[in-house]
Amino acid sequence: MDLALIWFVVIALLWLGYLFLEGFDFGVGMLLPVLGRDNTDRRVMINTIGPVWDGNEVWVIVAVGATFAAFPGWYASLLSAAYLPLLLVLLGLIGRGVAFEYRGKVDSDRWRAAWDRVIVIGSWLPALGFGLVLTTTFLGLPLDSGGQRVGSPFAALTPASLLGALAIAGFSLVHGAAFLALKTDGPIRYRARALALRRGPFALLPLGGLLALVQWESGEAWTWALAALVAVAAAVAFARLRAGREGQAFAALGAVIALSVAALFGALYPDVLPSTLDPAWSLTVAGAAASPYALEVMSWVALFGTPAVLIYQGWTYWVFRRRVSAAQIPPVHVP
Repeated sequence: MDLALIWFVVIALLWLGYLFLEGFDFGVGMLLPVLGRDNTDRRVMINTIGPVWDGNEVWVIVAVGATFAAFPGWYASLLSAAYLPLLLVLLGLIGRGVAFEYRGKVDSDRWRAAWDRVIVIGSWLPALGFGLVLTTTFLGLPLDSGGQRVGSPFAALTPASLLGALAIAGFSLVHGAAFLALKTDGPIRYRARALALRRGPFALLPLGGLLALVQWESGEAWTWALAALVAVAAAVAFARLRAGREGQAFAALGAVIALSVAALFGALYPDVLPSTLDPAWSLTVAGAAASPYALEVMSWVALFGTPAVLIYQGWTYWVFRRRVSAAQIPPVHVP
């Protein structure tokens, strides 16, 4: 059994879980000033993700931690090259979490507006930053024979990586609108559905461009087929939204990101971080993997720990499965 390959697949699945769950989470934050006409509307929007947003962030912690443990060379080369974008991502995530807790502590429109801006910025920055980092993984860095980055600290900032940043942010925007259409009732539901139908196809264009670029660089027949299915899944999502079937549309958008992740990581294999200077210097699954013993210990821990986490998070979504409406929002109360 090739444990290195298994952990490469696991890391891809962890990123899929993060992009699917935190994608709509970011989207709700991005749309806060667009769909939230007043404080009650914005409280409805925040309440849709209030019970789950912090649990969704666990996925990226596990994805980065698994990369560190299973592929230390991949972790070191990628994260050191993307240090500055990741610093902005971290600041955005911190500010966003603080804003969720603090915006209701003072009964002041100015106070709430300031924290709402933090939520919006803290939703855009991580989506853009993680899109940039993942695209750098797929398209590579100027690495020398020792796996060290050659060039400036901004080597990860390229037109292609900026396209990837827009791809993840655009998907999050559409995903968030579909989630709000699914989880709210009343005017916000209809505004969210209308926005997803009107702006969604344009917001997903960067994702299509990223898929085409990566497949052109290193794709195979089966990954090209997966990339083509992304367009089919997106068409289904918009058709279901138009029919008022928000749950089916949300599931179809899940298929969009699942197929995209499969096509991108499939085209990346057997590399984990290509070298743009010389393909022979690329970091590969086999070359960047930790020792077999370390991979085996990690596998046993994951075998017993993963089901518990999935059951708990699934239970959380089940408990908070109802739609949220303005009628359920109590008057502002500040202790």
